[in-house]
Amino acid sequence: MQLNKVPATVVTGFLGSGKTTLLSNIIKQANGKRIAVIVNEFGELDIDADLLRSCPLEGCEDEASATAADNDSGVYELANGCICCTVEEEFLPVMKELVERREEIDHILIETSGLALPKPLVQAFNWPEVKQHCTVDAVITVVDGPAVADGRMAHNPEKVQQQRIQDENLDHDPSLQELLEDQLCSADLVIVSKNDLLNEEQRESVEDVVRSHVADEVKTLNISKGEVASELIMGLESASEDRIEDIHTHHDHHHDHDEEHHHAHDHFSSASLEFGEMDADKTLQIVNDLIATQTIYRVKGFLAVPGRPMRQVLQGVGMRIDQYFDRLWQEGEPRNSRLVFIGKDLDEVALREALSGACV
Repeated sequence: MQLNKVPATVVTGFLGSGKTTLLSNIIKQANGKRIAVIVNEFGELDIDADLLRSCPLEGCEDEASATAADNDSGVYELANGCICCTVEEEFLPVMKELVERREEIDHILIETSGLALPKPLVQAFNWPEVKQHCTVDAVITVVDGPAVADGRMAHNPEKVQQQRIQDENLDHDPSLQELLEDQLCSADLVIVSKNDLLNEEQRESVEDVVRSHVADEVKTLNISKGEVASELIMGLESASEDRIEDIHTHHDHHHDHDEEHHHAHDHFSSASLEFGEMDADKTLQIVNDLIATQTIYRVKGFLAVPGRPMRQVLQGVGMRIDQYFDRLWQEGEPRNSRLVFIGKDLDEVALREALSGACV
């Protein structure tokens, strides 16, 4: 038990695996615990950070007590590069700031980008100015159950590949298989998401993949829609930084052999669109039509629906689109809708023109 240290939970996993949904559910179970959140997404995708800022449906009046003081939301956004490749430039300055404010923080949650390797982040907790005051409570690797069962590793492998293209700072380019193995071997807990979409044979197949890359003591949780009790993933006291140097990853191997790391920087595009109030059903239909006609890997955002006091979140990976209401619109907050698309050679003008048909 390290009572004098602020515990940090590192959540890693491919884009679309369910990291943000998981963290959102954990934050809603904060029960007054003061949580600081570090979000690492690529490009201008601050939608994840906005979703994590959302106040729980109950106890909204206590929102300030659930976040670090002097930061409007307790959410720190790192969007200038894959967090594991920019540890010194991006991650450590934020950790130093949190160390300065450690008396105001009960727990730190870190959501990595889909391509991040956990090991460099955990190693950063051995820096003297961090190690004295913080510890890694656990590294949690979120695995997309149906994708692994199907041998694809990620929901949309091409989408994950396109994520590499955006990041000029990325210094690792393993296969999806190697990347998943590196994320698993650093894990203190593995969460298999979308369990409701798996049959028993598929669950066993995923379990075999996981068990082949994790230590015997590492547990696996199967969850649906990010629903898990916070006590199962917080307070694990793994002190992962104490064992991290004993873990040898594929990335270590590539560097040890001076292998060249390749980075492509074309064909990737994203579009961030903002509108006023929108009809939810029309928006869903238009988004489905756009996915059918443009190469769209992911869509994420929220809608202001006429006559509804709550904001509606829209998230889509491939052809699967989820919608739900996450929080009340705040007094004086503009009732604007915002959608972010990630894809290949996106026609932003066509996207905007099509979605304008859902505006009211």
